[in-house]
Amino acid sequence: MSSGKKVFIVGPGFIGWNVLELLVKEKYEVTGYVRRQEHADQIKASGSVDTVLGDLDNTALITKHALSHDIVIHTATADHLPSVEAILDAVQQRAEKGLSTIFIHTSGTSVLDDGAVGSHKSDKVYHDNVVSEVNSVPDNAPHRNIDFPITKAQKKLGEKAKIAIMIPPLIYGFNPSHARLTIQTPTLTRYALKYGYAGHVGAGLAVESNIHVLDLARAYVVLLHHLESTPANNPDILENPYYFCEATGDNEPSWKDIASVIGAELHKAGLISDPTPRTIPPEHYGDLFGPQTDAAIGLNSRSRAVRLHELGWKPVEKSWSESYVQDELPFILKEDVDRKAFSGYQGIVIG
Repeated sequence: MSSGKKVFIVGPGFIGWNVLELLVKEKYEVTGYVRRQEHADQIKASGSVDTVLGDLDNTALITKHALSHDIVIHTATADHLPSVEAILDAVQQRAEKGLSTIFIHTSGTSVLDDGAVGSHKSDKVYHDNVVSEVNSVPDNAPHRNIDFPITKAQKKLGEKAKIAIMIPPLIYGFNPSHARLTIQTPTLTRYALKYGYAGHVGAGLAVESNIHVLDLARAYVVLLHHLESTPANNPDILENPYYFCEATGDNEPSWKDIASVIGAELHKAGLISDPTPRTIPPEHYGDLFGPQTDAAIGLNSRSRAVRLHELGWKPVEKSWSESYVQDELPFILKEDVDRKAFSGYQGIVIG
């Protein structure tokens, strides 16, 4: 597909860099909004026609560049309202000039968190083709304070813009040319290397759907093509902005399953003495995700990507356990760090 359309990607990092490369291959003109010159150079090498240096709080700069692009994709974080409002401002201004915009925002399925803290596997499964199921989550659920302004803008703009919210679950996978890792499983691995055991929150029985980052990147492109080819007045666009993206179906691993794989592999490598997973004491949460630990690795979050499957998308990458053993763990074990000094994940958990 050679569209010639201009795409502005805010935060082309672990997810967005892979999306960027796919769009470049399809001859889109892509501009990446990044914080560091080093990363700007990396995405230029991947084919980005332009880069803009700035942070998410520089809303005027984000609005300026979103105004000159037909398509805006936000993959930096699910929880930064000012940058989202800056994009929506640009979408509104373009609409007033008769210019339509496609905006895809990235949320996350921790919005489905049931507060299980690892205690049980939930029977509740959410389907993205039933908008009422997604909207049934509490107003104060994770990410909803960001999703609400987007859905409000969608209703206000109507046919003048095409707006969608991609909602990925637990993301895994590794692109060797990028040498970037996801968040939860590597953090649990580094914790295990520090304390000598693989851990889980509570009983570890809660489950979460998952997706390989390369399958997720392809899903963005499938969604973009759908938005491009579907009339703006189609109810599919106007009435439901939500798209889940998962590869697990009914076979979501529990957090104890994940800890068991971590423990078995580290024991096999001679790095811990006992492969048996254990409950992580709350006083150690500071070496994981701090106050977000229960929500990050103790939740039930069962989603079904009905809509993407209907569009012809399907996951083709290796499973979470294969990816961990073959790709992610070898990369972690090559890190030249003091493993006992690990003090938890320091960034924002997107999930």
